[in-house]
Amino acid sequence: MQIELTQPGPLLNAQGRLAHVGWARRPQLDCNLENVNFYALRFLQRFRIKRWDYYAVFTPQRFFSATIADLGYAGNVFVYTLDFASADLHEEGLVIPLGKGIRLPRNSDSGETTFTGKQATLRFAAEGAERRVFVEWPGYHEGRGIHAEIALACPPEHESMTIVIPIGEKRFYYNRKINCLPAQGHIRYGEHHEDLHPDQCLGSLDWGRGVWEYKSFWNWASASAYLPDGRAIGLNLGCGFGDLSRATENCVILDGRVHKLDQVRFDYQSGDTMRPWRFTDNEGRLDLTFTPFKDRFAATKLGIIDSEVHQMFGRYTGHARLDDGQTVELPGIIGFAEEHHARW
Repeated sequence: MQIELTQPGPLLNAQGRLAHVGWARRPQLDCNLENVNFYALRFLQRFRIKRWDYYAVFTPQRFFSATIADLGYAGNVFVYTLDFASADLHEEGLVIPLGKGIRLPRNSDSGETTFTGKQATLRFAAEGAERRVFVEWPGYHEGRGIHAEIALACPPEHESMTIVIPIGEKRFYYNRKINCLPAQGHIRYGEHHEDLHPDQCLGSLDWGRGVWEYKSFWNWASASAYLPDGRAIGLNLGCGFGDLSRATENCVILDGRVHKLDQVRFDYQSGDTMRPWRFTDNEGRLDLTFTPFKDRFAATKLGIIDSEVHQMFGRYTGHARLDDGQTVELPGIIGFAEEHHARW
């Protein structure tokens, strides 16, 4: 049984335990991380709290992503971009001791996420019906540089997938995913300049807060694209961590409305992730084949931080049945699916 949260409230109670467990179409809970009660010595709490904002944009030519994260004992800032035609992929990141220079907002519906350092400046802002992404990294890719100014339309009626789930007895995960945000602006990468038009480009947000197990694993799949008839369709599928008995993040998004799925199976070959993946659900509503064309392999090994991800870019083909019984065909839209192992 999937529990839908429809009323506002606190994320954590006075004892530091989850006050609510479930999923929501809009963020309902106040992310009161000051109530985290993981260690007897309260000043140690911050070292186990994970917070991140991950923005991604699909254009007809490329995928662009920028992240600001605070892992408690270190910050992580990274930007990567993939050219679909040439399969050229480049990624650069910074690890910042104790997250110096990083600021993240309390909740996902408003505020600024910023990092300012000697090498790069990243700024994400959410206000009203718009989200803005700014990146200035002059030395990116041996001095080619990357610069982005992007506005993402996010009207109040646009639904998103928010989940709050327990991880063991004391840990938890609070996450919001917003797909299919029309994107306008520009990206300059070296000599390449691309103007973004909202009828062709769509962005998304992965906003995460929580206390995780030190050793973690997850699968995640996502896409935001326009169908041939002009409707915007999105996918958000995930598994591999926490107690998903009362809430999963699995859904199809069509023209800004979430169509909730229950349990979804990721059928793929770990160790040979370039083979086609298959996604099916337990209610017979989803049947997708994902055919990868690019493996973004990223590994971070810095002392206590050890992360390894295969993020596969490819095309989704198949169908999904919506809440009203309508079936939507996916004609090979571009998205990604990933396998992630982390010690953090």
